[in-house]
Amino acid sequence: MGIPDPPSRIVDTQILDPEPDAERLAAFQHLADPRDKADTQIIIASANALSHPAPSLLQLKSSVLYLMTGKKCDPDSLEQQFLEAGLEQVSQVHARQQFARRGGILDVFPAQAVDPLRLEFFDLQLDSLREFDLDSQISIRRIDHAELILTAPVMDTTICEWLLENDTIIGLEEGIENADLIFTDNPSGGALMVEAYGTPFAHFNAGDFVLHEAQQSTVFHHINQWISEQWTIFIAAGSEGERERFQELAGTQLPENNYRFLELSVSEGFVLRSAKMAVLSLGELLGRAQPSRGTNRLRRLEKARSHSAATELDQLNEGDLVVHADYGIGRFRGLTDGEDGEEELSIEYRDGSTLHVPIDHSHLISRYVGVGGKAPVLSRLGDGRWGKVRKSAEAAIMDYAARLLRTHAERDSKQGYAHPADGRWMWEFENSFPFTETADQAQAISDTKADMESSQPMDRLICGDVGFGKTEVAIRAAFKAVTGGSQVAILVPTTVLAEQHWRTFRERMSDFPIRIDLLSRFRKPSEISDTIRGIAEGSVDIVIGTHRLLSEDIAFHNLGLAIVDEEQRFGVKHKEQFKEHFHQVDLLSLSATPIPRTLYLSLMGVRDMSTIDTPPPNRIPVHTSVCSYDERVIRDCIRRELERGGQVFFLHNRVQSIELMRKRLLELVPEARILIGHGQMAREDLEVVMHEFVEGKADVLLSTTIIESGIDIPNANTIIIDRADRFGLADLYQLRGRVGRADRRAYAILMLPRDQISTGDAKKRVSAIKQYSALGSGFKIAMRDLEIRGAGNLLGTKQSGHIAAVGFDLYCQLLRQSVEQLSGHKVRRRVDVVLRAGFIVFSESRYQEADDEKLPAYFPAEYIEDSRARVAAYREMASLTSLEELHAFESRLRDRYGPMARPARNLIKVTRLRFEATMANVETVEIRGDRLMVQRNGGFLMVDNRQFPRLRSKHPSSMLSEAIEWLESLNRP
Repeated sequence: MGIPDPPSRIVDTQILDPEPDAERLAAFQHLADPRDKADTQIIIASANALSHPAPSLLQLKSSVLYLMTGKKCDPDSLEQQFLEAGLEQVSQVHARQQFARRGGILDVFPAQAVDPLRLEFFDLQLDSLREFDLDSQISIRRIDHAELILTAPVMDTTICEWLLENDTIIGLEEGIENADLIFTDNPSGGALMVEAYGTPFAHFNAGDFVLHEAQQSTVFHHINQWISEQWTIFIAAGSEGERERFQELAGTQLPENNYRFLELSVSEGFVLRSAKMAVLSLGELLGRAQPSRGTNRLRRLEKARSHSAATELDQLNEGDLVVHADYGIGRFRGLTDGEDGEEELSIEYRDGSTLHVPIDHSHLISRYVGVGGKAPVLSRLGDGRWGKVRKSAEAAIMDYAARLLRTHAERDSKQGYAHPADGRWMWEFENSFPFTETADQAQAISDTKADMESSQPMDRLICGDVGFGKTEVAIRAAFKAVTGGSQVAILVPTTVLAEQHWRTFRERMSDFPIRIDLLSRFRKPSEISDTIRGIAEGSVDIVIGTHRLLSEDIAFHNLGLAIVDEEQRFGVKHKEQFKEHFHQVDLLSLSATPIPRTLYLSLMGVRDMSTIDTPPPNRIPVHTSVCSYDERVIRDCIRRELERGGQVFFLHNRVQSIELMRKRLLELVPEARILIGHGQMAREDLEVVMHEFVEGKADVLLSTTIIESGIDIPNANTIIIDRADRFGLADLYQLRGRVGRADRRAYAILMLPRDQISTGDAKKRVSAIKQYSALGSGFKIAMRDLEIRGAGNLLGTKQSGHIAAVGFDLYCQLLRQSVEQLSGHKVRRRVDVVLRAGFIVFSESRYQEADDEKLPAYFPAEYIEDSRARVAAYREMASLTSLEELHAFESRLRDRYGPMARPARNLIKVTRLRFEATMANVETVEIRGDRLMVQRNGGFLMVDNRQFPRLRSKHPSSMLSEAIEWLESLNRP
């Protein structure tokens, strides 16, 4: 197991990321657990991690609370323990050191845990213990025991003090090609014996030892050399398939009795030279790096980092702009008690008028989210204007959906080129990918290849954040096209991005006889002429360029695939040229702006899309620091990056003073080569600046917010943002994404004015911490803002106007309905059945416990105590469109709030009745006495002798069950 380094503090005013401390606590707690002492423990840590203060074993054990299912445990006393330990009591857990109590359920997020815990009690016994997901609040796995560190232990010693006499220390010197392996039986003495240790192929160039055909003989010769010197060779195979593939490649070149297989996954091989032993990783040899055993935990930790904190996006907060489907845009003013005591949502409209909406109609309300950040004008109740706005939006959305369907149908009706199925070259090429694909990246690749093998021309859009693997999808598609005998055109918006892709594609395909050329104004005229001639003759397989590729002098010999990167950045004129040039070839478009899942689902069936939402598993998270403006920090950060051979982005978002900042930076770091880039420069000049920075001809790029979104500069791994308070959170999210693209740690330093972080009042400081630290709710909201921007880019200016008019959520509902209606599919609409049953009481305030003739059906405040969560539950239930979704919803309620209260169970039954009625095309269900009066298509449904169906039971719950059973019979064949 690993012990992380403590969070590094650049200056005293810096706000630290709490995650490394949580990881260190988890590691300490694991080491102190007496149940692990029977096993040999391997601990990996830097000298810094070992020497940094740690708790003593005694201190740690006294801070840990042990829980086990089936054991006696009093939830009341546990709640009191949490309070005394300083944990914050909240309605919903969203951060470490918080807990929430809901009847017999206690949620808690201990300081050291990867995931928060859900404790469910039966009387005074811990009945169930589960880890749950912060975003969905749903349980993800059951466990039988857990350890909670309630209070931060005193850090008065170091880990070295934990070592026993028979423990072994292995020291590895960093930065030496053949590092030393050191054993000792005397850890306190520090005397170290040295044994050579290194990687099996240290003197090979990166990638040269991967078993492509061109490299096999060299690699096998290297291994045979070891065998002739009496080395012991172990081959670590993660699967039977890897083992068989290696044996097939080795053939007679490597006698099988000279090596042994190990059934385990190893990310990288290693050698012990004095012991003459080599352990080789088949994942590495076959060009497919395997994630280490810690990857799952790392992924979970990264997931924990990115969860929303204080703000739940689907919950309504007082002051939020909201949209009522029937009355328009207003401002949510909170929950109030109506005249009959029933909870209502209050919405304020123009001129101060207020609309009171019963809580069980809350599904008609959604948060208003527009495009562009411009605040909308509030609607006026009763003036009819909202009806016209909505009608106009519905008509425009219907036209847009029809246009999409028509375009889709036209493309499907055309005969395109069906690329052949994958062959041996494709298999070898895919296995040379040095990483493991994420699930959604693999799905995007699979979808793209399936489209290409179809006889209809492809038109697929790949959406995903920067660095999430879209380029690899394009590379696979291009390789498939070329090996199938076609040419590929890759169109990008800028020459800098064109050069970036040219290098990436060439490097990725270097082991294969594929000619990749570049059309760029940075190339010589003779090179451009040679490329154009090669395109016409067919000797150029892949050409990458800007809109120059659309010129009349470019004639392809056999174009089969066009890839358009950052499609939204091209103008209308260029998009019309796309259609003209690429109307019968496969078209793959890439967008670095993510889109909301709701829009993705709305467009299914009319636009072939793949979304990549998961970052690569090996991507090292950006170390984000927040501090006050400090020139010592600026100097040290730039110098530290330059010392490791890297480059720096410095963001200064004021063109007027950018030259003064350059002079100041040169005074601080005179050895740095600094370039300036800003939006008021001529486009050609800006491209020259970006080109020089990408080429490594400068150390620091001092710029406004024009750092190009698609550019990948792996060597630039520090970004300093001056006056971070002047940037929106969405901008900060994107800017921080410019670094952290390589396999080395990246740093983002957000600098705020001193009065916001050190000398200001407490409120300002807390606000700054909440808004800017690490990856809290601010960045979650920023992601939402970015997605809405992406929606605007994808849908175009006209549709963005309609999003602004009716709000994004309502727009997506209307778009989905239009698409389903025009496609001839049954529209999955919300249940809208009129139910009349005098014995059902939907309001908690109206129900009297002693009245046996009434059936309570609502979410009691005792069951869901938090009013916002109760509103969210009503809204979610009202948005369900199938019985399967209802069952899943019921399961989530039981998970979060425990066994369902009787009124909640009844409400679920009522909802099921409505679903059964909807599936039978019933509009009205009325229970009057013992008669079941059901209307369909304007008439009542009768049974024998034209009578209403009769209910046998007199008990309210049984009457409801009988009605459900009768409606269910209508849906049976």
